[in-house]
Amino acid sequence: MPSPKQTNRLYALLDRDTLDRRGWSLERFVTRADALGAEMIQYRDKSGDAAQIEEALETIKRLYKGRLIVNDYPEAVRFCDGIHVGQEDLARYGETKAEALAALRARIGKEKIIGLSTHNAEEIEEANELDLDYIGLGAYRATSTKTDASVLGQEALARLAALSRHPVAAIGGVRLDDRISHVTWLVVGSGLYED
Repeated sequence: MPSPKQTNRLYALLDRDTLDRRGWSLERFVTRADALGAEMIQYRDKSGDAAQIEEALETIKRLYKGRLIVNDYPEAVRFCDGIHVGQEDLARYGETKAEALAALRARIGKEKIIGLSTHNAEEIEEANELDLDYIGLGAYRATSTKTDASVLGQEALARLAALSRHPVAAIGGVRLDDRISHVTWLVVGSGLYED
């Protein structure tokens, strides 16, 4: 578990819809994330087909030497270092969360990273018993890409993060200058487009 005093590190969220809306190229985003010291980039594309997603991952991997995570697309994990899934995505892989993550782990391999989104103490306690490499926890603030997310705020997010035995990535409306106790990574998406 991260110490409450540790410095938060950057985990960049590259959402394809946001990228297109902002008129940025993959290259520009990756260059910006890399210049800011991002340890990981997660690529999320909810509307692209397999070929588009795989091509984007190959481009990012060519430009970026840090860890690359794909959002909820295990078929493309061969192009990157791991996968991030949401609570609602697990049902596709097994009847229980443990079965789903075991199936996902068997599918992608032990050497790949698996992250899981969490939103409350119950989900964190369940995650503590699962074969994960980190959890996403949020939403920290309201966000335009996840309009149905409940907002936790700084105090509640830090309190919940302290419950996790896995490293925690704060998600949802996180900004570059935020500092959150018990959190390893700040997952910043839209905030990376601002200079």
